Amino acid sequence: EALLEMASEEAAASVMNYYASGRPYLHHQPIYIKYSNHKELETDNLPNQASDQAELQALNIMSSGRQAVRRVRVPETGLPPGQACVLRIIIDNLTYPITLEALYQIFSKFGDVLRIITFCRNNYFQALIQYSDPMHAYYAKMCLHGRSVYSGCCTLYVDFSKLVSLKIRYNNSKSRDFTRNDLPSGDDMEPLMAAASGTQNVIIPAYAGAAGFLPPMGFSQGVAAPGACGSVAVMSSPYGEMHIPDVTDAPGSPVLLVRNLNPEAITPQRLFNLFGMYGDVHRVKIMFRKKGTALVQMADATQARLAVSYLNRQRVYGRVLRAAISKYQVVQLPREGQEDSNLTKDYTNSTLHRFKKLGTRNIKNIFPPSAVLQLSNIPPSVTVDHLKNLLTNMKLTVKAFRFFPNDSTMILTQLGSVEEGVHALIELHNYDLGENHHLRVSFSKPII
Repeated sequence: EALLEMASEEAAASVMNYYASGRPYLHHQPIYIKYSNHKELETDNLPNQASDQAELQALNIMSSGRQAVRRVRVPETGLPPGQACVLRIIIDNLTYPITLEALYQIFSKFGDVLRIITFCRNNYFQALIQYSDPMHAYYAKMCLHGRSVYSGCCTLYVDFSKLVSLKIRYNNSKSRDFTRNDLPSGDDMEPLMAAASGTQNVIIPAYAGAAGFLPPMGFSQGVAAPGACGSVAVMSSPYGEMHIPDVTDAPGSPVLLVRNLNPEAITPQRLFNLFGMYGDVHRVKIMFRKKGTALVQMADATQARLAVSYLNRQRVYGRVLRAAISKYQVVQLPREGQEDSNLTKDYTNSTLHRFKKLGTRNIKNIFPPSAVLQLSNIPPSVTVDHLKNLLTNMKLTVKAFRFFPNDSTMILTQLGSVEEGVHALIELHNYDLGENHHLRVSFSKPII
C-alpha cells in the first residue's frame, strides 16, 4: 500500500474521476485507489529522501510540459450514445514507427476490425479504427488506453470518436477497408514511412506473429516515424513488447471460473445479477462439493473478458472474488434428479439480459463496481423513503439520493462503499416493487 498527496483537492478529485471508468494497472497488477483519512503527509528529512524528492520534482516538470497531450485526451465517461464502434487513437512519444498493419495486429486482438484510417494532426500520429461490435471497441479502449507498444515509448491514448462509421476510398498504407479488397490504392506516392524525411525504398520486415503481443521488430537506420510527425530517426530496434495482462492471454472461452465466493451468501441468481452488468449470462453452476467456486457462462468470449476485467478482485460478501477465463467452452446442465440441480441455472432466454438487443443503450452505461447506483423502473407510488428503507433494512449506509431532473422513475443513490454498492445490486436488481414494476439496478458514475 502507499499514500499519495496531491497538490490540491481538485487534483485529487481529477485523479479519482480519471480512473473511475477503468481500473489502472502497474506491472500487470490492478491498482485500487480511494481517498485517505489523512489530510497531509509528513516525511522526514533523512538523506534517502533526497532522491525521492528529486524524482517527484522531475515528474512534476514533465507533467507541466505535456499539457498538449492532456488537451487531446477525452475524459473517460463510458460509452457514448450510438453504436460506439469507432475509436480514436493518439500515439505519444513516437520513437519507433507504428504502421497501419501494426495497429491492425494490436487492435484485432479484441474483435473484428473493419476499417482503419491513419493521419497526423497537431504533431501527433493518430488513427481511427472501426470495429464490427461496440463491445469489442469498448474492451479495446479499456485495455489499451495508456499502454505502450514498446517499453517507454509509443503510448496509446484511446477514446471513442464521434463518428458512427468510417468511409474508405483507398486501400493503401494510410487507410484500409478490410471488408473490401476491390478498392484502388489511390495516390500512394508518399508512403507513411518515407513521409517524414523523404527516405525512400525502406524495407520494413513483415510481422512474424511471435508469442506475446507484438513481436520484436527491427528497422533500418534513418527510418522516420510515420505520418510526418517529426524526423526522429530509429537507430536501434526495441525489444520491449506490449503485454495485456490477465484475460487476453487466455483462450477465447465464454465461460468464467469464479473462486473465493462466500458459500453462505452466494446463489446462482446473485451471480447472474452481478455478472449480468457486463454481459448476458447464459448459465451459472455452483460446484456441489466446493460451493465457494462457480462457473459462469457469458454470451461470448468478449463479454467474459469484460466481466473479468471489472469483477476480478472485487469484494463480494466479505471475500475478494477471483475471476478468470475457464478452460471449458460451455457449462453443462445437470440431469434430472441430480442432487446439485438447484445449484445450476440456465438463463439463456432470460428477459433480464441487458445486451441482447443490437445497439442497446445499456452498452453506454457500463461502469466499474461503484458505491453509486442507478435505480430505475420505479412506479409513481414508491417514495424515496420506501427506497431508503429498502436499503437500510439490508444494513447499507445511504449517503445521498437524487432524482433525475426529467424522469421520476430513475434515482441515483450513493451508499457507504463499493462493496455495499455490489451488495445492493446483487440483491435488489429485479426486486418486485408492485404495480408490475421490477426495480432495475446498475452501477453508475462515482459522483452524485
